[in-house]
Order: sequence, then structure tokens, then C-alpha cells
Amino acid sequence: MRAALRVAGLVLLFLTCLLPHLIAKAVTRHSPWPRRFLGTAAAIVGARVRFAGEPLRPHTLLIANHLSWVDILVLGGATGCAFVAKDSLGHPFIHWLADQNHTLYVHRSRRSASADQASAIAAALDQPQPLALFPEGTTGPGTHLLPFRSALLDAVAPAPPQVEVRPVAIDYGPAARDVGWYGESGKDNVTLETVVRVLPPLERSEDRKLLAHLARERIAAALGSTLAASSSARTGL
Repeated sequence: MRAALRVAGLVLLFLTCLLPHLIAKAVTRHSPWPRRFLGTAAAIVGARVRFAGEPLRPHTLLIANHLSWVDILVLGGATGCAFVAKDSLGHPFIHWLADQNHTLYVHRSRRSASADQASAIAAALDQPQPLALFPEGTTGPGTHLLPFRSALLDAVAPAPPQVEVRPVAIDYGPAARDVGWYGESGKDNVTLETVVRVLPPLERSEDRKLLAHLARERIAAALGSTLAASSSARTGL
């Protein structure tokens, strides 16, 4: 019953936001409705989101941990960011929804496309809207962070003068293990007290692997108690 009510709520939300979003795009070319949609959708699916950290500046690249599709709603609603996503999102309607928030698509399976990806990310960061990527490349288990891939950080190694690179810890607290869609198999998304912890900017570096390492270490530190609690619950300690 709860799942059916949430689906109905999401459909109603979409219908409510659609017309004002299209009008705003036609009149001003900029619409506040994608952020409003994502934030309200996060609440409908059970996330109670709190933002922690200094406000974002324009031209910010966010590096975040990734547990579930709920991350998109939580992070997009809390920060107004666009996302870097794989080029195959499935149904055309999902692509259309992603397009409304200026999603940047990349071909992760093509090594030869890395230079083009860096150029595309650099171009996106010329726009004021923050841009977020999930360097784990897939959803994690909630008990630990997966390795961070550094390829998509070429565009900020080093970062242009106006660009900040900031790690973000999406913290679901002790519920992290239940939220995780590890291997795309998660199912138990319930009411979640969620904190979006925007951490201080990374130091500028020409070494993309160092940037990935620093981001992972700082996110892990910010999630330290959550990761420990999730691991203990899993092992029965």
C-alpha cells in the first residue's frame, strides 16, 4: 500500500510540475522546477533531507558516494545540481526527465572517449549550475565505499580558476545498508533521515588519481559512524 501511494504521489507531482516547468523554459530558458521536483520526490519516497556544509558556489563539481536511485532525488533537491550519467538510462521517458535537469551523458565503456568526456565536463562547468558525478560507477552496498574511478576527473586536474571540486557524503545513517542498491537489487527504501554533507573543496591538483583518493578518504571519514554501524549490523557485531 505504501509503495502504491508513493507511486501515485510521484505521478501527481510530475503532472503538477510539468506545465509550469515548460512555460519557464520557454520564457526564460531556465526553470526552477527540476530542483523542486527532485526535492519533493525525495520527500514522497521517504527521505527527510538536511543540508550540512557551506553553500555551493556556481561552477562547482560535486563528487558523491552512491547507494541508490534515491541519491538523485536527495542530492538534486538539496543542491540544484545536474548529474553526469551513463549514456544508456533505459526508457526514453527517463532520458527525457534527465534532460530537463541538464544531465551530461558519458560513454563509460569507451576508453577512447575520455578526452571528449573531459571536454564535455569542462564545458558543463562553465555554466553556473553545480555538476555532480558518482565516481564509484555503480551503486554501493552501504557498508563501505567502492573504489573511486578517476577518469571523469580529467577536466579538473587541475580545475579551472572558477571551479571548486567538493566531496559530498550522502548520509542515510544506520539505514544505509537497507537503502543500497548494490548490483541494482535494493528494495527496502523506507522513511530515511538523510544528511547531505557538503565537504570543503579539495586542493587543486594535476593528478586526477590523487583527487579521487582524497575525495574518497574525506567522504569515508564523514560517513565513518554510518559505515561502522552498517558493517556491525551486517555481521551481527
